[in-house]
Amino acid sequence: MIRFRPFVGIMALLLCFAALFQLERARAGLQISDLRIGTTPVTLYQRAPSGPVIVVAHGFAGSRQIMQSYSLALAQAGYRVLAFDFEGHGRNPKPMSGDVTAIDGTTALLVAETRRIIAYARSLPGDNRVGLLGHSMATDIIIRASIAEVESNQPVQAVVAISMFSQAVTADSPQQLLVISGQWESFLRKAGLDAARQVNPAAAEGAVVGSGPTRRATMVAPGVEHVGVLFSTSAVQAAQDWFDTSFKHTSATKPTPRGWWILALLDGIVLGLYPLAANLPAGPTAPAIPTRRFLLAILIPLALTPLLITPVYRNFLPVLVADYLMLHLAVFGALQLALLRIWPRRPSTAAALSALVLALWGIAVFGLALDRYAANFLPTPQRLPIIAALCLGTIPCMLADSHLTQAGRAPIWRRVAARLALFASLIMAALLRPDDLTFVLIVLPVFALFFLVHGLMGRWVGQRAGAWAAGVGLGLCLAWALGVSFPLFAPA
Repeated sequence: MIRFRPFVGIMALLLCFAALFQLERARAGLQISDLRIGTTPVTLYQRAPSGPVIVVAHGFAGSRQIMQSYSLALAQAGYRVLAFDFEGHGRNPKPMSGDVTAIDGTTALLVAETRRIIAYARSLPGDNRVGLLGHSMATDIIIRASIAEVESNQPVQAVVAISMFSQAVTADSPQQLLVISGQWESFLRKAGLDAARQVNPAAAEGAVVGSGPTRRATMVAPGVEHVGVLFSTSAVQAAQDWFDTSFKHTSATKPTPRGWWILALLDGIVLGLYPLAANLPAGPTAPAIPTRRFLLAILIPLALTPLLITPVYRNFLPVLVADYLMLHLAVFGALQLALLRIWPRRPSTAAALSALVLALWGIAVFGLALDRYAANFLPTPQRLPIIAALCLGTIPCMLADSHLTQAGRAPIWRRVAARLALFASLIMAALLRPDDLTFVLIVLPVFALFFLVHGLMGRWVGQRAGAWAAGVGLGLCLAWALGVSFPLFAPA
């Protein structure tokens, strides 16, 4: 395998260069400006200071970056686009607040924030007509904002709701509404169809229906789910066509694919670590663990961790479920290390260096690319102490994981079983305290992606430098990923 490492490095570089060329081409000719409206960070995309304005809003745990496929395409088509980070999300320093279960709580605050962005959009020189586009959580927000604008005699011209669920939709409001769902979002597809059938009971997916000034349509993006719909070229095209009809606007361009190029760039960065890892200082090989001890080390923490923590857990960090995750991972990892009879010790300089390389590659190189093209990965100052606190849980957990899996050398059934045990333990915690910990379930896809991407990089480093280097490096990466992903929240 050693002789293939230079070839892998060259392929990684070529993949990254090709992807960067395509991704940067999508920005060519645009004026992209970052600004603030109150405390809300906003990015203005435009080819020229004219054209209708589209306000773009992201979903829960999202950011402006994850909406770029729509923002860039609409800006290239001649619209001006204002994309913003909701309170508690992305680079917005102000936490979410209020009662998340009440319409007049958190929802009302986010609607008010959206309407401030709409007001700013109308204050821009030139065409002051406004359209709204939002994903997931934001669909309910933009629909309620559009209704409030009508009540203030300032109606928006069109709404595009992606992966929509909102109880605020009525037979005549919003008047110009397109609902886009991914093919694999069966529940949300039904919600979109129900909205169209309020206007015409015979409405079908893909058809435009109308009654008087009200116009509705539902569109299904093929082969995608809740996140993939944000990178679907056909979905972006449908949104652009809807705005073109609503504004009687002729688009200058058609959307170009971005999702596969983002994936190519991130794949290239991951592959780039493979030849680099071979040059790290060699470390000890993690010993094989007897099957009986391995099973005890995954099953006992699985059962005990939620039983020990959920009865006494109280919020103490200003990020949704970050405090519980820190405690859960710390106890889970500590139990595993104790059962494996692996005790804390000072790592060698070589192991520390290798852990630092893994952390820098996973956070700075991979993370900065992710931040520019796909999702927020840079923390606000308020999040830095949260990341530090999360390290108290993520490092013990990843250390235990690296030893359990022999830094990736263990049979695949052991690697899968070790990760599934952690998932099962988190699910058990959510079931024990559903009112407080349901949001823990949202973390599971993040963990799955982390093990798929960073876990692979950790495996390469661990096989060369040892389990301690992989465990510490992955622990730092996981703390960072969790700390920047989930919303800041200040309870009412």
